[in-house]
Amino acid sequence: MRRDLPYALSGLALGGLLLGNAGLAPDAAPVRVVDVLLVLAMAAGLAVCRRHPVVALGMVTAAMLALHVRVHPGVSAAFPVLGVAYVAAWRGHRSATVSASLVFLGGFLARDISVAPADRPGQLIVERTALLLGWFVAANVAGLVARQRRAYLEQVEQRAIEAERTREEMALRRAGEERLRIARDLHDSLTHSISVIKVQAGIAVHLARKHGEEPSATLLAIQEASGAAMRELRTTLDVLRSPTDGDPVGLARVDELAERTRAAGVPVQVTVTGRPRDLPAEVDQAGYRVVQEALTNVARHAGPATAQIHVEYAPAQLTVSVADDGQASPDRPTSPGVGLRGMRERVTGLGGTLRAAARDDHGFTVRATFPLDGPP
Repeated sequence: MRRDLPYALSGLALGGLLLGNAGLAPDAAPVRVVDVLLVLAMAAGLAVCRRHPVVALGMVTAAMLALHVRVHPGVSAAFPVLGVAYVAAWRGHRSATVSASLVFLGGFLARDISVAPADRPGQLIVERTALLLGWFVAANVAGLVARQRRAYLEQVEQRAIEAERTREEMALRRAGEERLRIARDLHDSLTHSISVIKVQAGIAVHLARKHGEEPSATLLAIQEASGAAMRELRTTLDVLRSPTDGDPVGLARVDELAERTRAAGVPVQVTVTGRPRDLPAEVDQAGYRVVQEALTNVARHAGPATAQIHVEYAPAQLTVSVADDGQASPDRPTSPGVGLRGMRERVTGLGGTLRAAARDDHGFTVRATFPLDGPP
């Protein structure tokens, strides 16, 4: 109804114009109650013009033609008909618009001819009729042009939507192909090597126990780590081959990670502060990967050292840190490798920050902070 309000106000304004013109025109008849009702009928037709253009066109044409016959307010009686004719042509009702225009013009001309005095030149009637004809032709053409323009804009918008959808589908298809290529490369390059390590470690453990010896802790750690690596690699390959996520790791498995690191000879202590909460899957997995990569660096580069894992849950952020007391120091700068660059990309991609630097009292600290108060 709010969208119909401008049409209703236009009808009332035109009604006031018609009644005022009828009162001022020298050759107009007195305005009676019936004439006021005709003006109100015209205003009602304009009020429903947006929703029912054909019905409004018939109402306004009939009312204005009857008002012209009864009162003869002049060419102002054609203004409401011109407005409704434009709307009807814009909505695609060309036949009804042309018919109503011809009916009104014919009735207007017939009334002018029938009441024209003998001394009045016919040239005035012809000129006024030609003027009205030009107005009606312009209204019909303007409505058709507006309709064609709207159809063109809708077609352009539809093409843009279709092009965007096609680009998205192409991007998804290329992403799927790239995922499959990466999965094949990982399978060809890593699966065989890790399988060989796992099998050899298993054989060594079996032979040691067969000869009555207890396998060394290092050998058992290699066997367990290779088995875990195979499981994670299979999960990663499944995720790459499928657009849906598999069974992603998370901070709930940090204790398992710490236990495997202890078996490899690195003492690890895990501390959790705050109230654990459900985390977004990407943040949960990224936190686990930061801990995993940091512990790998401790085992490879820190030498004889211990590690402390600290997971801190806060209402607006998650903080994960891994600190060791190894050989790193501020006097011996370390160049970031692939692992640190990968951690930084993973953390910053989620809107977080990563700090990886040597400690003042020897050792190295990796600290990652993830925001939890909204999307990155």
